[in-house]
Amino acid sequence: MKIKYTIPIVFFMALVIIEKENNIISRVSDKLKQTPQTSLQSNSLSDILLEHSGSRLPGRKHILLLATTRTGSSFVGEFFNQQGDNMFYLFEPLWHVEKMLTLESGGTNATAAAKAYRDVLQQLFLCDFSLLESFIDPLPVDHITAALFRRESSSSLCEKAVCSPVVKGVFERYHCKTRRCGPLNLTMASESCLKKEHIAIKSVRVRQLDTLRPLTEDPRLDVKFIQLVRDPRAILASRMVAFAAKYKNWKEWAMGGNVPIDDDEVRKLKGNCDNIRMSAKIGLRQPLWLRGRYMLVRYEDIARFPMKKASEMYRFTGIPFTPQVKSWILKNTQASKETSGVYSTQKNSSEQVEKWRFKLPFKIAQVVQKVCGPTLKLFGYKFVSSEEMLTNKSVSLIEDKVFNF
Repeated sequence: MKIKYTIPIVFFMALVIIEKENNIISRVSDKLKQTPQTSLQSNSLSDILLEHSGSRLPGRKHILLLATTRTGSSFVGEFFNQQGDNMFYLFEPLWHVEKMLTLESGGTNATAAAKAYRDVLQQLFLCDFSLLESFIDPLPVDHITAALFRRESSSSLCEKAVCSPVVKGVFERYHCKTRRCGPLNLTMASESCLKKEHIAIKSVRVRQLDTLRPLTEDPRLDVKFIQLVRDPRAILASRMVAFAAKYKNWKEWAMGGNVPIDDDEVRKLKGNCDNIRMSAKIGLRQPLWLRGRYMLVRYEDIARFPMKKASEMYRFTGIPFTPQVKSWILKNTQASKETSGVYSTQKNSSEQVEKWRFKLPFKIAQVVQKVCGPTLKLFGYKFVSSEEMLTNKSVSLIEDKVFNF
């Protein structure tokens, strides 16, 4: 099978990866010379990059929120997106990498993808967007793009400092909602990023935690990993609603006969559960390279105790828990049904925990329990033995469990 995009793009990406350490300063400096919208003061961006590339900026934290789709990661990501002027937050930048490396079969080469994800994350944590640019389609022109995925989900990319003039006739699908901005100038984004105290990135695309070990060994970074998990039965129920076309087989199984355990869809479910469990086991074991850098959080605990869990996450990262974040949490964990859409970050969070139990047929829940049993046990989710138990809200399916020491 061939990768969608041609060898020249991949070859270019490889060259950038190989030379990224030697050329980071000159690449970004060249960007600034080529981009007329960016005005520099006497303390130029190249000087800031020189300082930044040599050693870690004092007190700067680099936070990576790791999850899978439909685990509530967009909601939890807002805990950092709402931090204010001292946080540079990026929403799913690896979407572009996954899209370019997608095979004709719909999957990706796991080894190639893992390396690309790691290197793009490393450069983004250093406020360098040049490697990400090579994955954006169409390629940015003079480091300007109208195609960055979900730009509006990052308040940092919609601030006045990153808001270039509107360009007539240019349509930006993921445009800023807070103000009218033109296409995203990635040089301006880089400059703004370097001025922030902390950087946070949310991603549902990294499969294995151990592939990110080089980030912890980079002396310029102080990386903290927060792994967000959720009951696999709830994840499947949510995906069957949000991605109905992709989960057509599951819907047919729910309505019809038995689920074929050897089906590709079931194997994919098992593979996802295994990846999540293996990453969590590494993190919870706290090897030397992860010591003090890993935190496991269940979505169910966040939904039931949002302020408490947010406070714990901020304490773990070493960043002050601001009144602005607290206010956002209060407002967005008591939302009405009208505002709680499939992709909304506004939820009546305590209700969200149990909704899946009335949507997922018992026989589908049984399949998940069979293929994801070890994952359920590790994270403290109780098995159901009957349809009555599944739909009985007086019976909790969440064990009280402490993961982080």
